[in-house]
Formats: sequence, structure tokens, C-alpha cells
Amino acid sequence: MLLLLLVIWAIQPDPNAGQRRSRFGGGPMPVGIAQAASGDIDVTLNALGTVTPLATVTVRPQVSGQLLKYDVEEGQMVKAGDILAEIDPRTFQAAVDQAAGTLQKDQAALQEARIDVQRYANLVKLNAISKQTYTAAVATAKQAQGTVKTDRASVATAKINLNYTRITSPVSGRVGLRQVDVGNIVESGQANGIVVVTELQPISVLFAIPEDNIGAVMRQVNSGQTLRVDAYDRSQTRKLATGKLSTVDNQIDTTTGTVKLRALFDNTESSLFPQQFVNVQLLINTLHNQVIVPGAAIERGSSGAFVFVVNPDSTVSMRAVTLGVAQGDKQAITKGLKPGDTVVTDGADRLKDGADVALPKSTGKTIKAPSAAAGSTASDDARAKRKAAMAAAMKQYCSADLAKYCPNMQPVSAEARRCFFTNRENFSDDCKNALAKLRGGWRHHRSGGGGGP
Repeated sequence: MLLLLLVIWAIQPDPNAGQRRSRFGGGPMPVGIAQAASGDIDVTLNALGTVTPLATVTVRPQVSGQLLKYDVEEGQMVKAGDILAEIDPRTFQAAVDQAAGTLQKDQAALQEARIDVQRYANLVKLNAISKQTYTAAVATAKQAQGTVKTDRASVATAKINLNYTRITSPVSGRVGLRQVDVGNIVESGQANGIVVVTELQPISVLFAIPEDNIGAVMRQVNSGQTLRVDAYDRSQTRKLATGKLSTVDNQIDTTTGTVKLRALFDNTESSLFPQQFVNVQLLINTLHNQVIVPGAAIERGSSGAFVFVVNPDSTVSMRAVTLGVAQGDKQAITKGLKPGDTVVTDGADRLKDGADVALPKSTGKTIKAPSAAAGSTASDDARAKRKAAMAAAMKQYCSADLAKYCPNMQPVSAEARRCFFTNRENFSDDCKNALAKLRGGWRHHRSGGGGGP
């Protein structure tokens, strides 16, 4: 990459190359162009977010006993109520049987007491027994009735404990790694649980926006609008999922000056993973009928932003513009352009107001190198040999300078070329001398009729 950048710098002329081309009889400067268009552009807020499950449950045993088996595999998707694991149920089944037997015995006692009450009621009417005997029989029957009610509760408790031997999932989600192996004794409510179940569908993303932007968000929310939220990967190059804004927190964090928001995603394709870092784009509004140009067309100078507009006679005019909203590589222009204007997107760093330009055959946004129409008459083989010789010299003298002043730049980008021209005076003497020698030799070769690259 470094060699390719240096090759491009050595081949491309400096900012005054247009004048020298005219002086030496060269053709117009080749440029990349694009047309300003009318369209829609989104007003978005960018934020950093964390994927947060709506529910993360540590499943703990509710009764003590030996863990017999797991009914699910690690990483398996389960639904709420699915059996996860089983504890030895024998002691709990015995408790159910014991409670049922006690209930049956006490029900029989209650039935006998009720019969006594009925018999004593008839006898007391005949004055065959004392009223006290009848009252005692009624009290005994009520006591037996209370005992039966207690026994029924004991049976229900025993059955609940028996059901707890089959550990079920409280939520739908994915089963994590198991924390206890089969055969171990587990305790009721133990701290680490046996597995963790995490709800994945739907899933949420928590992110924060500056407090200065909360007004624009709340106006849309209060009007009943559903705001779209896009989640991108760490490099912001791949969209992971699209969801909607769910909740805005009820207070501002005074330590950071931000407000937390939650967005919901269906996550049907499992593209979002719990605790994953994501870049969030919150769509606040969509502006219609905007004049839009590629971001590469925008140049900046001491007087502000400007573009080079291509005139019908293949010259360019420098025109000041007022920038609007930017969305990705699209830039809205609020003043200075109209739809249909042709702007320069590549090669603007070599132009000045009124310069002649050579337009590409297609209306693509960029061109990578001057074409044969721009004055190149040398054969491809000769050009390749010159580039190879130059690349060897660049590698020897200029690699360190390029890595220092222009790191991590795309080889054919306008930013890389501007970086070359801005920092070339800072390059080492060896590098500058080598470049001057190479470029001087090419100019002499062209003036002598040998052609140029």
C-alpha cells in the first residue's frame, strides 16, 4: 500500500500542475464527477450501545437432593416451562404418600364425628343426653374438620416439592454452560445455580445520547412516532439488525450528561449476542427534497466549505456551499447547489477556479488514474517499467516518511493525495531528492517527445 501511494504521488502533479500542463502543452486535468440529486436524507444520532437481554435467569434448585440428569444440552434453545434437569424424586414421593395417608385417616375421623353430631342432635331433642354431650360432639367434629384442612395443605406442599424435583425454565431463551455435574447433591437456593437461561428473542440494546438531543427525541416520541434504531458492528461497516426505540429513561445522568435509551430487536436471526458492543444509529427524522452530493465532493478552505462545479465548456468554478445533514457518504447542501449540477468528486485537490478538466466517459463518482485522452501516449509496457523502477526507489528512500505522515489511508483517495501535498516538505532529504530526480527525468522525457505515464 505504501509503495502504491508513493507511486500515485510521484505520478500526480502538485496543486499548480494545471498551469504547468498548459505551459508545456499538456491536456486538461482528468477528474471524477457526480451529479447533485434531489432526495431524502435521514437525521440520525450515533451512539455506543450494549446488547442487553430482557431476562437473564440463574436457575437454582428449590429442593435439595441428588441431581439425576439434564434434559437439555448446553446452548440449546428452550421455551418457558421446558424441563431442564431432574432431582431424585423418591423421598418427595414418599412424603406425598405419607401426607395423603394422614389425610385419609383424618377424613374418616371427621366423618365419624359428623355422624355423632347428627345422632346427638336427635337425642338431645328427646332429653336422652345432656346438652353438654351434644356440644362436645360438635366441637370434636370442628376439630376433625380443621385437621383435615391441615392435612390437605400438607399434601399440596408435598406435591409442590415433588414437582420441584423437575427443574423447569422460567423463560424462553438459550441454556448456558452447566454449573453442576450429574450426581452431585444440590441444595435449595444454592448461590451458583445449575444453569443460566438468557432470553434472546426479543433482545434489547441499551445506549446513551447527549442531553442536548433529548428534546428532539421526545418530540417524536410524544407525537406517537416509532423511531427506527439500527445496530452496526464494531467497525460500523455491517448492519446487524434493525429495531425500534422502546423506552427513554426518566432522568439525566449528571455525571455524564447523557440519557439512557432502550431499543428492542426481534433478533430472529440471532445476529445480536448478549453483552455485545454495537454502534447505534437512532433515526430521528427524514428530510425530503434535499440537494444531495457525495461527501467526496466537499472541499474545505479558509472561507469554509466549497465544491468545484463543472461548467458546460469543461471548466470548473469554485462555489461556496452551506452544508446540511450528512448520512454516510451522502451530504445534503442547503445553499449553493441545485439538482442536476455536476460536481468534482476526485481530483479537486489539483484544481483551481477556471481550470480545464477532462471528464470521464461514464458519470461514475471517481476515476483512479488519468486516461489516454489526458495526454498519455506511452505504451502500457513502458509505463509499467517506469512504475516498477520508481517503486523500487520509493521503497528505498520514502517508506518511513509515508508511514509517519500518512498512515492508514486508502491508496487512491483524495485524502491521501492531500496528505502528500501537505506534508511533502517534511519528508526526509533523501526522499525529496529521489522524487525530484524521478519527476525531473519524466518531465525531460515528455518534453523530448517520449510521452508520459
